[in-house]
Amino acid sequence: MEKVTEILNSINDFIWGIPLIVLILATGLFLTIRLRGLQITKLGKAFKYIFEKEKDGEGEISSFGALCTALSATIGTGNIVGVATAIGILSGGPGALFWMWIAALLGMATKYAEGFLAIKYRHINEKGHVLGGPFYYIEKGMGANWKWLARLFAFFGACVGLLGIGTFAQVNGISNSVKGIFDPKMKHVVTLFGKDYSVAVVITACIVTIIAAAVVIGGIKRIAAVSEFVVPFMAGIYILLVIILVIINIDKLPEAIREIIEGAFGARAIGGGAAASFAIALQRGVARGIFSNEAGLGSAPIAAAAAKTKEPVRQGLVSMTGTFIDTVVVCTMTGLAIVITGAWKNANLEGVNVTIKAFKDGLPFLPGNAAGILLMVCLVFFAFTTILGWNYYGERCVEYLTNESKAAVIVYRVLYILAVFIGPYMTVKLVWTIADILNGFMAIPNIIAILALSPIIVKGTKEYFNRVKK
Repeated sequence: MEKVTEILNSINDFIWGIPLIVLILATGLFLTIRLRGLQITKLGKAFKYIFEKEKDGEGEISSFGALCTALSATIGTGNIVGVATAIGILSGGPGALFWMWIAALLGMATKYAEGFLAIKYRHINEKGHVLGGPFYYIEKGMGANWKWLARLFAFFGACVGLLGIGTFAQVNGISNSVKGIFDPKMKHVVTLFGKDYSVAVVITACIVTIIAAAVVIGGIKRIAAVSEFVVPFMAGIYILLVIILVIINIDKLPEAIREIIEGAFGARAIGGGAAASFAIALQRGVARGIFSNEAGLGSAPIAAAAAKTKEPVRQGLVSMTGTFIDTVVVCTMTGLAIVITGAWKNANLEGVNVTIKAFKDGLPFLPGNAAGILLMVCLVFFAFTTILGWNYYGERCVEYLTNESKAAVIVYRVLYILAVFIGPYMTVKLVWTIADILNGFMAIPNIIAILALSPIIVKGTKEYFNRVKK
């Protein structure tokens, strides 16, 4: 297993090296310039469109439902466990949070482009079933000669859902948080696969698998219905908890901000370590930020394509708010809690346990394990909705690859549920390494398509706003 981990780490370091990071950030910067800072100047209008129903729009779910489905897939362990992993003392440190902000700001332009293209090139069959995303805007927008690239994206998309973000990372985060609250010292264990596991982990795996299976069988409408309720409710509770934590520890906020800014540029490193510190903070911050908000990965447009709208620009604007909510709001909440309380400095903790310590230390008025339990509940619901959202993404990728074969989708669904079940029995670091690798493979075809189709995005955007003014 150590050899496998070493190989995977090498692959991950290669994929998420400077070239891909520069490509993703440069794409966001390029679109920001071409679209004249649309993610800032039109943010108010974007939030307005979330709740405005468009007349005569084609699709299966509302724009709000599509956004919540996309958010269900992005607001998950990346916001709680992923941020802690990036900020940890053995990783990027507080400076990684700064690069998450930069990745999010530029990523909003990328997410806008994805939402725009999703609506413009989606496919609606004779039964009204909607299928869209990068595979269709590659095939229809770039031409049939690029269908191989569309299939490549769909293949990696199905793999990301099955083996990365959708299953292993989420259920692993859920089970570890439950174990941390109910059986932190591993007093009650069972032996599986030649290793001891807490009974809490096994029970959690069974419960999550059963409930996930019950929801995903209902398809996009049931997933959207669950997401529309759970995502806003749990995000609101989580944000409120962190706001209380910040207010209680307001005297530590200036120092926390200073640590974030200085850490981002390696200013706190000694001697020649500054450059290395900067590079690590940049890499971890961008990778975790992209993992969290998925801007550039091409996942969100799969959900956006199902929205009841006929205006690509409207859905593009709605889609970009997902990155703002996910990273600028929720990830920042987690990062501030960890840096303010100093939980990131504990080398003996990793993943969700870093965030749990931050909540316990930052909310001392809560009795016993109350802070940890509240965080666990938020994580469980966030991660669970991500499982649902990525099941939808994966199934749509399989549907494209197999020419809408229902049998293939059912097989994928069964494999997906099995992956959810075995996710808790993998190590935290291995899970995140696999997820990062698959993210990188998925992002490349999508970024190529966005850059190739950028003239169409810019032209369509200008025409829409000129029409709205008139």
